[in-house]
Amino acid sequence: MKDQNKIVWITGTTAGIGKALAVEFANAGHTVICSARRKGKLIQEVKAIEKSGGTAIAMHCDVSKEADVSRTVKNIIKKYGRIDALINNAGVTEFKLFTESTVKDFDNIIGVNLRGAFLCMKAVLPGMIKKKDGQIINILSVAAITTFEYSSIYAASKAGLKAMSEGIRKEIRKYNIKVTNIMPGATISPMWDKDFAERNKKRMMKAEDIARLTLDAFNQPKSLVTEDIVVRPIKGDV
Repeated sequence: MKDQNKIVWITGTTAGIGKALAVEFANAGHTVICSARRKGKLIQEVKAIEKSGGTAIAMHCDVSKEADVSRTVKNIIKKYGRIDALINNAGVTEFKLFTESTVKDFDNIIGVNLRGAFLCMKAVLPGMIKKKDGQIINILSVAAITTFEYSSIYAASKAGLKAMSEGIRKEIRKYNIKVTNIMPGATISPMWDKDFAERNKKRMMKAEDIARLTLDAFNQPKSLVTEDIVVRPIKGDV
């Protein structure tokens, strides 16, 4: 097990897997920085974590904006002196055929899912390299390795982040920094169309299960790194 009270920054924490991650890591004794675009929900989330005995703070951040990311990292460092782990979870999609997708859809999905993760990793790595310790966990999707209809741009964003992460891992492992990619299949989340989610919810995984799996990967000894985890519903992709 790792030493307790790590400073863990998690993006996109107001719903789904991100919300479950914040609760799971706080319950494990870590200090969680919750960030997302929705300020109201962020405050509610942090209050709920603190009510349960965990430690968390809210920091509004749109990961697609460099100024937001820079400000957030500076504020975390100012308050805690370090960032021990970054969990890139913020993500968006539009379920559309490629021919129906717009440039705005492309910019939004790539901007949050790929550019956002790039900006966050770029911002935290200098501090991790300096102290020769740290961990980056990217919440990807099986779409990074398996294509689906209505998700071509989303798949590109996740496959791109997987490739970028693999390159980064090779560059920074000499500093004892770990990079882990979690690739879950269909998981209950507000991202899904309500009718589709209702029809398939018995086949979908729970966000809490992904959060527990992520914490297990985080807790591995310093001498090893869990590089990639693919997890799907027992009955396969939805």
